[in-house]
Amino acid sequence: MDKQHEILIDELIKFLSGGSAHASLDEALDNLPAKLRSVKPDKLPYSIWQLVEHIRIAQWDMLKFSQNEKHTSPTWPDEYWVKETAPANEDEWKNSLKQIDNDRKEFIKLLKTGDIYKAIPHGDGQSILLEALQIADHNAYHTAEIIVIRRLLGAWKS
Repeated sequence: MDKQHEILIDELIKFLSGGSAHASLDEALDNLPAKLRSVKPDKLPYSIWQLVEHIRIAQWDMLKFSQNEKHTSPTWPDEYWVKETAPANEDEWKNSLKQIDNDRKEFIKLLKTGDIYKAIPHGDGQSILLEALQIADHNAYHTAEIIVIRRLLGAWKS
């Protein structure tokens, strides 16, 4: 692997993990009181739980699409957004966060192996590079929404 490629992979990993220019999902959720996971501030369409689940589902879908030509994506938009505003219990919350973390780690493994520029054979022009950028951008966008909700609820560090 040449030096420029190593630098690109390192930067993509940082982007996928959050931080640098924006807060990570872990930072956005740090010390979030459980009672605020389900709150939808005035005129906002989603709770923090719904955003977390949307991040989980979309990232999982992009990972599985990248890995498996037989993967079937959820139906847009209904199967990408949960109706429930809160997790059923603490285990559901923790399992969702764990899957987000595990799927991110699994996608990072894809970045480190193979040709990230090559079109995914069963796609229509996507590559591992483009999927990495889409995951990182998508997660950063919704992480920012979580922070906005926390600000509106007076539960962000300022």
